[in-house]
Order: sequence, then C-alpha cells, then structure tokens
Amino acid sequence: MEFLVTDWLGTPVWFWLVFVGLVLALTAFDLGVLHKEDREMGIGESLKLSAFYIGVALAFGAWIWAERGAELGMQYYTGFFIEKALSIDNVFVISLIFTYFAIPPKYQYRALLWGILAVILLRGLMIAGGAALVAEAYWVLYIFAAFLVFTGIKMFFAGDHAPDIANNPVVRWISTHMRVTPQLHDQHFFVKVADNKTGKLVTAATPLFLALVVINLADLVFAIDSVPAIFAITTDTFIVYTSNIMAILGLRALYFALAAMVHRFYYLKYALAAVLVFIGSKIFVTDFLLGGAKFPPLLSLGVTAGLIAGGVFYSLWKTRHGEDAAPQLPHDELSSRG
Repeated sequence: MEFLVTDWLGTPVWFWLVFVGLVLALTAFDLGVLHKEDREMGIGESLKLSAFYIGVALAFGAWIWAERGAELGMQYYTGFFIEKALSIDNVFVISLIFTYFAIPPKYQYRALLWGILAVILLRGLMIAGGAALVAEAYWVLYIFAAFLVFTGIKMFFAGDHAPDIANNPVVRWISTHMRVTPQLHDQHFFVKVADNKTGKLVTAATPLFLALVVINLADLVFAIDSVPAIFAITTDTFIVYTSNIMAILGLRALYFALAAMVHRFYYLKYALAAVLVFIGSKIFVTDFLLGGAKFPPLLSLGVTAGLIAGGVFYSLWKTRHGEDAAPQLPHDELSSRG
C-alpha cells in the first residue's frame, strides 16, 4: 500500500487513481446506462445532465480543497471556470461541423463521447509536455503569459471568419487515402462496402468518422488557449489536468442545450478575452511588481468568475428580445477566435 502514497508528478498516486476511477465511472454510466441506444437528446435532459456533471466537478473541487488546502482548491475552481467558459465557444464550431457533415442529432452524442475520450488523451499529452517544459525552464511561463495577453487582445478586435472544412488538409488526406462512404451508416465510424473493381468487401470510413476527426482538430486549436491559461494559474500538474478534464467531461451533455441558443452568448467572447489578458498579465505582475509574491488565489478566482458571469449575463440581457442578437454565420461556415 506504500505505492498509493508515493508522489507522481507532485501528487500522491491515490489522488490520481480516484480521479481516473471517477472519469471511468462517469463515462461507463453515460455510455452504458444513459445512452445505450442512439437517440436525440432534448434541451431539458441536456440541462439536467449538464447540471449533474457540473455538480460532480464542483464536489471534486471541494474534495481537493479539503484534502490539499484552500489555495489548490481555488486554483482548481479558477481553471474549471475558465475551461467551462471556453467550451461554450467550442459549441458553435462543433454544431457547424455536424451540420456540414449532415450528422443527425441522434448520432451526435456518440461522436461527442468518443471525441471527448480522445480529448482526454490529447490534453494529457499537451499538459505533460507543458509541465515538463515549465519544470526545466520557468521562463516558458512568460511565453505562455505573453501568448495569453496577445490572444486576449486579438479576441477583442477579431471578427468571425469561416475556415473551409472541405479544403481542410486532414479531411482531404483522409478522402484521398481512404474509402469514404457518401452517406451515414447509423452510428458506425467504419463499415464494410463492396469494392467497385473487385467486388470484395473492404473497410470504408463514414462521414461520422470525418466529423469526429475535425472535432478533435478543432479542440487542439482551442487547447492552445486553454492549456496555457491554466498553467498561468498553477503549475501543479494534477490541478491543471483535473480542472481541464472535469470541465470537458460535461461538454457533451451541455452541447444540445447550448447549440440551440449559443448565439445568445455572443458577447461572452469579450469577457473571455478579458480573462485571458488578466491571467496572462498576472504572471508579470507577481514576478516583476510584487517581487515574486503569490497573487491572492481568492482574488484571482473572484475576478475570473466575475468576468465570465458578467459576460454571460450581459449576453443574455443584450439578446433577450432577439433583435440585438449577433447574426449567425451560414451553416457551412465555422466561427473562430481568430
């Protein structure tokens, strides 16, 4: 049992095992109980399931607070709120990807589930790489911080633009090097089809698989913002990874409610821009103006939560009658943070 209390990446192994067990239990419950069959999820069910996931994430943060102290607990919550807010920005992109590939709602949840499982692995690799860089060279944090400030300022002034999915290099490569069916085959990512020349059965990808690939590519783009943002809050690998993943786990549940009203959160991007500038500049403030003293975690959490909440409420108020809602892009276009 001594193994359980051994530190791994600065945290006892048993903390990691609890987290992994929780993620596996939630995934098994979601896939094996709630969604054994493919079906369309209603907005009401989406909100209830999302509230459940948020409750689990907040309870997990309370456990960290109790077991590892208030400072790490507040850092977890700060990272969670940032990632959760950034995920709202992802929803519109995911919705347009599904629309482009003509994926009906009853199959979208399964694609989101497998996409998020891939995200858990990819984010783990990115965070592990970031942690190794910071451990070897602290000045890497200054690069992260400067990037966040630059990205935040850019978000204030950048408009929406539309990358071309059809000409995406990965989509073109898959379409060129693999057989891709022109139509869906229920929830399957791959199917057996007859070869036109030989008549033999061969494996072919479906549009659902292409949608899954593009969703994961989009997440990698979004991770370029979110991962440095959490490292700017804390370099504790456990807090960075768990806050990131706990926010992402509930995204598939929240998606179906947000996809129907994401245009009402248009002004949230300005709040997110302010959060990124605040988090990035905080490192320079603490190291060069405060002489290395820690920025108060409670103040950091309060400013982050206040900015995000302000962006949400202002967006809902501004679009309450519909006439002030931001115009939506055509369904064959993608929104981007620029």
